[in-house]
Amino acid sequence: MAGQPAGHALHDPREPLDPAQVRALLQQPDGPLPRVEVVARTGSTNRDLVDALRAEPDAWPSGSLLVADHQDAGLGRSGRSWESPPGTSLTCSFVVRPQVGGDLLGWLPLLAGLGAVTAVRATAGVAAVLKWPNDVLAPADTPVDGWTVPGWDGARKVAGVLAELVPLPAGPPAVVVGIGLNVLQQPAELPVPSAGSLVLAGGRHLERVTVLVALVSALDDLTRRWRESGGDVVGSGLADEVAAVVATLGTRVRVDLPDGRALEGRAERLDEHGALVVVDDDERAHTVLAGDVHHLRVLR
Repeated sequence: MAGQPAGHALHDPREPLDPAQVRALLQQPDGPLPRVEVVARTGSTNRDLVDALRAEPDAWPSGSLLVADHQDAGLGRSGRSWESPPGTSLTCSFVVRPQVGGDLLGWLPLLAGLGAVTAVRATAGVAAVLKWPNDVLAPADTPVDGWTVPGWDGARKVAGVLAELVPLPAGPPAVVVGIGLNVLQQPAELPVPSAGSLVLAGGRHLERVTVLVALVSALDDLTRRWRESGGDVVGSGLADEVAAVVATLGTRVRVDLPDGRALEGRAERLDEHGALVVVDDDERAHTVLAGDVHHLRVLR
């Protein structure tokens, strides 16, 4: 497990990441990762890492990490893009070379989301949860339509996960898992009303390098357990841990499906592949592999 950053100045939380410090904390032999690269600025860490993998697949073993101090054209699902002010976000992408069946890859965004929730709770003390399949939510003072979380008046999206399958010239494909986490943004710096940040959720100890170390530690542990179990998320206990932080479960939801249809019903459970099972008002179960989920209200 990676150690905690020592001697890092606390007076300017928006100061640039120190590449040497990040590598010392996270790269082998002192850290868990085989390769760590830190860049000052890029458009998208996911795009850069996908291109690097295709060009030199052997140079990026499983567990490799690319971190950008500032990302100005981040990628989201459905081709969405976003940007945040310098020094306010944590943006990074990991290489995963799964040794499991392709039907189990749907768990990767959920495991990454669980890692982000674990890191946020541990370092910032924020009661983060996961909205299926890849959004991390944190408490907010005022509600926003479609972002209601059980037990809260409202919530905001503070992090997103994007997993991309990367076919390689030889051997099985790799997966690039990108995570963008809003840490220090103030209200005027947020792109949309549904966005939030850890500082606005009352977070503490919000140095980005501290959050990064916690995120890497959580993801390293989760992917190790996933790999050692041969992808058995049930037997390893990972399925239960994911379900425990998915606030979507037990709520009434509307799912905007990729084909343009909308499905409304009760988010019942996750299936064996990580898909969301929604039961409509006629008690018919629908398996949702992809779509935009809106939390409508808590079911009593």
